[in-house]
Order: sequence, then C-alpha cells, then structure tokens
Amino acid sequence: MDNRPLGLMHFWQAGDAVTHTVAWLLLAMSIASWYFILAKAWSAWRMRRSARAALERFWSAGTLDEAVETLARDDRERVFAPMADKARRAARMQGDGTLAGAVDRDELVTRVLRQEMTQTSSRLESGLTFLASVGSTAPFVGLFGTVWGIYHALLGIAGSGQVLIDQVAGPVGEALVMTAAGLAVAIPAVLAYNAFTRINRVVLAELDGFAHDLLALVTHGRRIDRGDGDALRAALPATESMQTVGR
Repeated sequence: MDNRPLGLMHFWQAGDAVTHTVAWLLLAMSIASWYFILAKAWSAWRMRRSARAALERFWSAGTLDEAVETLARDDRERVFAPMADKARRAARMQGDGTLAGAVDRDELVTRVLRQEMTQTSSRLESGLTFLASVGSTAPFVGLFGTVWGIYHALLGIAGSGQVLIDQVAGPVGEALVMTAAGLAVAIPAVLAYNAFTRINRVVLAELDGFAHDLLALVTHGRRIDRGDGDALRAALPATESMQTVGR
C-alpha cells in the first residue's frame, strides 16, 4: 500500500508546468475580480450615501450656479454633477458665435445630456465585463486543470505497474481541487456582476429623471411637474435611449 501523504501540497509537488500555470491563472483571476468587487462596492456605497442628499440640496439652491456648485461639492462619485455643469454650459452657449451655439438650445442641451448619460454609463459599467468573463470562464479553467491533473496522475499510476484503489482515488481527488478552485473564483464574480448591474440600472434611472428635470430647468426656467412628463418626453425623442443605456 502507498503510504505517501495526500493533499494539496502533494498535488502541487506532483503537478507539472501546465497544472501550476492553471493554478496561478486562477489565483490572478481571483485577485483581479476581488479588486473590482471591492472597488465598485466602495464606489456604490459612497454614491448611494451621498446622491439623495446631494440632489435635495441641488433643488433647494436659490440659483442654478449655486445649485451646480453645491452638487459638485456633494456628489463625491461625480455621477450627477458633470451632467448639471455641462447642461448649464450648453444652455449658455446659444448665440456665442460657435457652431454649437448655432444649434437650437433645446437640441444642444439634449445632445449634451445624452452624451453625458452615455459616458456615465460607461464609467459605471467599467469592470463588469471582466467580472462576467471571470464568472463564465473560471469554472472551465479549473475543469481543464482537473482533467490535466487526472491525466497526469493516471500516467504515473500506469508507469508504476500496479493499480490500487488508493493509488487512483488520491490523485483523482487532489486533481478535483482545481474544479473547486475554479468555482470559488467564479461564484463571487457572478454574484457581484448581478448586484452591480442592478445598482447601475437604479442609478441610471435616477440619472435619466435628473436629465429631464435639468432640461426643463435650463430651457424653461423651472423643474418639470409630474403631469408634464409625457409632454416633455414627447419633445425629446433623442433621449429615448437614456433609459436603455446600461441594460
């Protein structure tokens, strides 16, 4: 009977360059995915903590300039503040002698708001593609390591000239650790991806409503009433894509 100790260390020592490469790859994927998870979780927490109060202070300001300055100070993650600042600049660009100033003010502000919505969506979604990639590929990377480990172990058993149950069960069980490692890397990435996608949808919905209110403010000098929502959206065909950004 083979009395060699079995375990992770034995599997690592018995593995070849392919097994070691797969293990290091899974470790790198795990470290990178946890970096994005922690960074985006911190950003989402800061954003949800400050956004509501920042918007309330924005609409409580006496003038547009004061409101923009207040929002720039309170919006720590720079989600709503850039949109308000660019909308204010676009509204004042009318008649300044530039090509942008020659465009109708409503259309100019609408275009600026749409562009800022797209940029904000891209910034919020940064890292999500990587998390989705890790969640979908890590199990297969681990499975490849398992298959290669079993193949490598069976070659060693065949070369020994003896086939005993402990000689088969030990190496195969060790090789299955790679599949477990792949799942351990993939599951947090998938859960985080779904959570951050949901958070982004809520933020973008709030940003869409803020964009319509901003348009009414800089073009009509007042915040849109609830009953005017359909009329305003009918006047803004170009902003229909705002709700779908990030879905």
